[in-house]
Amino acid sequence: MKDTITIFWFRRDLRLEDNIGLHHALQSDAPVLPIFIFDTDILGKLEDKEDRRVDYIHQALTDINVSLKKYHSKINIYHGKPIEIFRKLSEEYTIKSVFCNRDYEPQAIERDKEIYYFFKEKNIPFKACKDQVIFDKDQIVKKDGSPYTVYTPFAKKWREALTPEHYQSVELDCKNLFPQKYSEIMALKEIGFKKTDFDFKKPVLDAAIIDDYDKYRDFPALQHTTQLGIALRFGTISIRKCVAFALKHNAVWLSELIWREFFMQILYHFPQVAHQSFKKQYDNIQWRNNEKEFKHWCEGTTGYPIVDAGMRELNETGYMHNRVRMIVASFLCKHLLIDWRWGEAYFALKLNDYDLSANNGNWQWAAGSGCDAAPYFRVFNPTAQAEKFDKDLLYIKKWLPEWNTPAYPSPIVEHTFARERALSEYKKALA
Repeated sequence: MKDTITIFWFRRDLRLEDNIGLHHALQSDAPVLPIFIFDTDILGKLEDKEDRRVDYIHQALTDINVSLKKYHSKINIYHGKPIEIFRKLSEEYTIKSVFCNRDYEPQAIERDKEIYYFFKEKNIPFKACKDQVIFDKDQIVKKDGSPYTVYTPFAKKWREALTPEHYQSVELDCKNLFPQKYSEIMALKEIGFKKTDFDFKKPVLDAAIIDDYDKYRDFPALQHTTQLGIALRFGTISIRKCVAFALKHNAVWLSELIWREFFMQILYHFPQVAHQSFKKQYDNIQWRNNEKEFKHWCEGTTGYPIVDAGMRELNETGYMHNRVRMIVASFLCKHLLIDWRWGEAYFALKLNDYDLSANNGNWQWAAGSGCDAAPYFRVFNPTAQAEKFDKDLLYIKKWLPEWNTPAYPSPIVEHTFARERALSEYKKALA
C-alpha cells in the first residue's frame, strides 16, 4: 500500500525559517515530504562544473537536511527533469497535494504550468504561494490595472500598500513531516559537479553595515554592502525578515529591496525583456560587437583600472561591487558599443548572485534600453568614477597588482572618442 503524502517542493526558498509554502504544506492533512530537484534542464547549461551557485545550493540543502533530522525526517533530493520526477513520485506515493513557492521567470512559469496540468488531470492540487516578494503579479499596478514601468511611482505605491502583515514572519510547525530514516543528501559528483571554494554560512542582517548603507555603499574598497544577493536569490533568507529590518534601520536599503521587486514584476509582465530591449527602438543600435575587445573586457585588460579591477574581482570570486557593476556595464555598452546581451550573458555565467530579473534590468538600465533606464547620453567616465569612489586606489591595487607598471595595458579606446561614437550611434538608432 502506498503512503499518502503532501509534497513540498523547495526551489528559490532554501530555508526552514519563515517559508510560506512550507508553512501551508505543513498545515495540510497528509504528512509532508520535502523535496528538491536538481533540474537537468538548468544544470545542463552550466559549462563550468565547479559552479559556486550549485555548491551553494548543495550546502544549503545539506543544512536543511541536518535540521530535519531532529524531526525524524529528511529532504529527498532528485536529479532530472521535474515533470519526470513528479511522474515517478505519483507512482510511488498517493499524493494529496503539492505545495511550492511561486517563481516569476518565464522558463519557470512554463515549467510550473506543465506540472500544474499534470496534477490537474489527477485531481491533485498544485499550490504555488507568494514567498520571495512582498507584492507580486497585479498587486502593485496603476489605477487602470496596467503595470508600472517607472520605479519612482511603483516604489511610492509599494510603500503606501505596505502593512505590518506583509512582513510578518510565519512560524513552522514541523510535526507534520513525513517520517523517514535520516541519510545524507546525494553528493555533488552524483549530479556532475565539483566542490568549490564557497563556504556556506547562514545569512545574517548586520546592523553595522545596514545602518550606514547609504553613506558607504558606493565605495568598493570598503565592501560596505550587505552581500545578501545570493541569499535572496536562493531564498536562504526571508524577504519579509529583510524588509522588517530595513524599515527599522535604513530607508535606502529598503529602496534597493523595492528595486528588486520592481525588476521582478517587469520580467513577469514583460517576459520578452529576457531577450530584447524593453524600448524596442534600442534594438536598432548597430553594435560593433568586436570579439577581441569583448575578450579584453571579460579578462579585465581594457586599460581602464576601475573596469579591469571589477572584472578581475568577478572572475576570481563570482562577486562584483554594485557601483562597479554599473561602471563595467556602461563601459561595455557605450565605450565599446557591444550589445548589452553579451555582457548580461557573461554576468549570468559568473555571478554567484545571478538573478535574471535584476541582471537583465540593470544591464538594460546601463544600456539605456530598459524601463526607467539611464538616458542614453549618460556615459560613465571610468576615470572620473575611480577618482570619486576609489580615490586612494585601494580597490584597484587589490585586483590589479600590475597597475602602474609597464605590464599594465594602455586604454583600448580613448574616452572622449568613445563617448562621441556612442552618442552618434544611439542618435541614429533612435531617430
